[in-house]
Amino acid sequence: MGSILLVVHLMTAIFLVAIILMQRSGGGALNGLGGGSGANSFLSARGTGNLLTRLTAILATIFFVTSISLCLYYRGAERKPTSVVQSAPVSQNVPDVPTIPLGK
Repeated sequence: MGSILLVVHLMTAIFLVAIILMQRSGGGALNGLGGGSGANSFLSARGTGNLLTRLTAILATIFFVTSISLCLYYRGAERKPTSVVQSAPVSQNVPDVPTIPLGK
């Protein structure tokens, strides 16, 4: 289950980046946040009818849902931390160092 969810999440992220990069740069993307004429055009049929905008919203929703699902799925998984230090043997055999005579 976790692997399938992870693959869906990664594919959604890749498609989301591709769709965002395909959109036209309008320059006034945050124009509708302050109210006024920008807010009226945002709610019109012309503003919401754009296929790329709808697809971006759908993919973003799927991305957030899979992110939360992965978080909840792996939170419940009980995994014991493994360490190299914990699995190392307690006693080690140290080889004898050969002595070299000095001065002869």
